[in-house]
Amino acid sequence: MNIVILAAGSGKRMRSSLPKVLHPLAGQPLLSHVIDTARALSPGRIVVVVGHGGEQVRAAVAADDIRFVEQREQLGTGHALLQAVPLLDPAQPTLVLYGDVPLTEAATLADLNERAAAAGGPHDYGYAILTVELDDPTGYGRIVRDASGAVRAIVEQKDADAEQRAIREVNTGIVAMPTVPLAAWLASLDNRNAQGEFYLTDVVGRALADGVPVVTASAAGVEETLGVNSRMQLAQLERAYQMRQANRLLEAGVSLRDPARVDVRGELICGRDVAIDVNVVFEGRVELADGVSIGPNCVLRDVVVGLDTRIDAFSHLERARIGARAVIGPYARLRPGAQLADEVHIGNFVEVKQASIGHGSKANHLSYIGDARIGSGVNIGAGTITCNYDGANKHLTIIEDDAFVGSDTQLVAPVSVGRGATIAAGTTVWRDVEAGALALNGKTQTARAGYARPSKKKS
Repeated sequence: MNIVILAAGSGKRMRSSLPKVLHPLAGQPLLSHVIDTARALSPGRIVVVVGHGGEQVRAAVAADDIRFVEQREQLGTGHALLQAVPLLDPAQPTLVLYGDVPLTEAATLADLNERAAAAGGPHDYGYAILTVELDDPTGYGRIVRDASGAVRAIVEQKDADAEQRAIREVNTGIVAMPTVPLAAWLASLDNRNAQGEFYLTDVVGRALADGVPVVTASAAGVEETLGVNSRMQLAQLERAYQMRQANRLLEAGVSLRDPARVDVRGELICGRDVAIDVNVVFEGRVELADGVSIGPNCVLRDVVVGLDTRIDAFSHLERARIGARAVIGPYARLRPGAQLADEVHIGNFVEVKQASIGHGSKANHLSYIGDARIGSGVNIGAGTITCNYDGANKHLTIIEDDAFVGSDTQLVAPVSVGRGATIAAGTTVWRDVEAGALALNGKTQTARAGYARPSKKKS
């Protein structure tokens, strides 16, 4: 199968310098969703027709399996498809998709293809149209049928009479057809219509004249056929996409506190008995093992979370790996390279970056752990900072098993703290500490009896 994706439109109603097909839905461009669906059908060729912002579009979605062709003038959908014909394999049928219609299911397109193949005809393949019935069909081309129910034409809204405008079955624009006669059909189009464009919908008449059977298939849901022409429509499709993801999670046994308040902007893989609270955002690839719970207002990006781990509210995790039965947050931040073993506790306002933390270690309050290797059973006191950056280079801090680091400690890297060592509160550690030793800085404390605190003068 050839798949042609029409993506040349400017999207004036978006009021943006970004090409319409590159506006994000669930964290990736609209066009990327369409390409992913196309790939699911294992086509022989994928051709993307670009126009407005073509270089940006090419750069955003370029891949070895995608060919591009430019529509220099936007003269209609028929003209756009004509640009792609030289890149098509005539031995295979052609499916036409749209770069701003992101929610069509691969199963729906497979059904469309099967109906076209079953229709037969002189090319052993019919002309198949994906249609949908709308309560308000305004703006769509109407499917005109004869008394027997056979499709006779597609009439655009601006060219339809009153009787035709009353028809609720509309053309989605998604069609499958034989490729051999396509070039001749498209070359014969004219633009004598209300919009002065070469309509792909007029190809139906050419197909019928050539004895090619015209059949239809229906989308499972209206959202599969909806395109984006405005910011409002984009927002509506975002919600439709997210509800689709929420329903998938619920059917898989995931507990969602409110299905309308979870955003999946990538791939989310969940084990059994996973619980997700409200306003959680998942980006990239996230894996949650059995029994994981995620508190409200968290963001997880490219994260793996182990068995029975709890992520508390307002925590941000990116490119991190977390073991089993850990507790993270609230208000914790795990940055790229954070690797936490089983039963680690990372508490409120603790940041971990490019650091490994061993089994059962804890950093429960107000600390920064960067470029560090921390063993098991280590206690990191409140206000501890690994001073890893000298203004030019990053340096490593090593804290071995069972060490105790008191509150308000600064570890000036590169530095090592031996197994079972104790760091007294308020210490600046700039030299290595031996195993089992106590490290502290010399301190003096002076007290003045009868001291009077300054007071404000009354005006």
